[in-house]
Order: sequence, then structure tokens, then C-alpha cells
Amino acid sequence: MFSHIMVGANDLAASKAFYDATLGAMGVGPGFADDKGRVFWMTPTGIFAISVPIDGNPACHGNGSTIGFAMASPEMANAWHAAGLANGGTACEDPPGVREGGMGPLYLAYLRDPAGNKLCALHRMG
Repeated sequence: MFSHIMVGANDLAASKAFYDATLGAMGVGPGFADDKGRVFWMTPTGIFAISVPIDGNPACHGNGSTIGFAMASPEMANAWHAAGLANGGTACEDPPGVREGGMGPLYLAYLRDPAGNKLCALHRMG
């Protein structure tokens, strides 16, 4: 359904360090910058990118928005969360763990990136 997701960043270096660490915990290589300064992480299933907003205004998070990253295991979600906290992210929501819901048990971990974007690491249990 999606080809890519791009979020705004006010400090590209800080956001690149954050995403290199969190996406690296998922096995994704470091991001690379294009000639416009945008940074991309490419995988066989999609592209994630950061950019300073082109309208010249500061980047801001989408209130009510969450970007979810699929995790292969709870351990990967924990590594993702720890890497984010160690690289400028902030914890939000409940601590990482299993949540029961209408979609069955999910292992979830939440962070905000350096620009305030809300992220979720999600592993479908069993």
C-alpha cells in the first residue's frame, strides 16, 4: 500500500543519528543523503525518509499520528526502543510490553523522535 514515509526534521544530524540507531536495531543500514539534504533508509519493502520542511517552517509532529515499524520479535522491539532512548528519543505511552486488544496480543514499544514524531515498534505475538 505504501511506497515511502517521510517525516520532518529540524536537526537532520540528530534525527539521522536517531534513525540510524533505531532502524539499525532492525537490521537496516545507515541512511544516505540526497543532493537536497533529505536522508533515506531503503529496504525491499519500503523507504523511510527525513527532511527539513520545504516550506521553511519548523518541522512538527502530527497530533494523533503514529508511524509503526514491524518487528521480528519482542527482543528486536526492545533493542529498537533502547537505541532510540540512547540517541535522542523520548519514551511515550506505556513501557514496552504485551498489550491485549481486538487484533490479538501485540508487543508494543513507543518513542518520540527528536522532532516529536510518535513511533511504534510492533510485534504480533504467536
